[in-house]
Amino acid sequence: MKIRAGYEISYDCPQPTPMILTLSVHPSRFADLLTPDRVRLDPPVPAHTYHDNSGNFCHVIRVPAGRFTMSTDFLVKDSGEPDAVAPGAQQHTLEDLPVEVLVYLLGSRYCETDRLSNTAWSLFGKLPKGWPLVQAICDYVYDRITFGYQYASPTKTAWDAHTERRGVCRDFAHLAITLCRCMNVPARYCTGYLGDIGVPPDDSPMDFSGWFEAYIGSRWYTFDARHNKPRIGRILMARGRDAADVAIVTTFGPCTLAGFKVITEELT
Repeated sequence: MKIRAGYEISYDCPQPTPMILTLSVHPSRFADLLTPDRVRLDPPVPAHTYHDNSGNFCHVIRVPAGRFTMSTDFLVKDSGEPDAVAPGAQQHTLEDLPVEVLVYLLGSRYCETDRLSNTAWSLFGKLPKGWPLVQAICDYVYDRITFGYQYASPTKTAWDAHTERRGVCRDFAHLAITLCRCMNVPARYCTGYLGDIGVPPDDSPMDFSGWFEAYIGSRWYTFDARHNKPRIGRILMARGRDAADVAIVTTFGPCTLAGFKVITEELT
């Protein structure tokens, strides 16, 4: 399967503004690129690239005052297979977990494990561990939260989403991640492209998508509390503790989003 993906994002900046961009395809998908995922900056400015602590590919730029646009358009090959399902994947005891995944058991900016721990144990404490537990958490989040772009808020946390019972894909992911961590399942946030491939088309404008991965059965598995079913054609951009680690654009000064378009489509 071939997928076309890309974006065009514009900002109006009243003054020169430094930015960190986490918009590139994750290095784990580099080998699948059929054409380069090369960010275009208008007006052109130097970009310093680096890999962060989670292995994400990032750019540091200094945007001049005025309108600034970043864009890309690329082709990537995909297996066409849906997300892996492994009902028998077992949960690890804390002492048996790899040291590098322990950080994904801790609370973070949008995932307040301390505020949701009692709720998690009261809801899921008697359930079978491993895959059935993570799936039960996804079912709970899917049923509890009403999706709507009008419910998006950059400051909304897992606790807020649980209380308000509404949000966007990142809120579904944050709540599921938090409940997993409360139940001693390492979980990390993912962002990337997810088009309407293998599902009925959605009339809403295309956006980037947020989902999560849980560490069970000695590997990371993809879960999506927003859609709550295996999907085809995910293109990972970045992973982190939560959305604060993988913001597509982090600005260090005042600016206004002036344009936002995302493309993700299967090519026949």
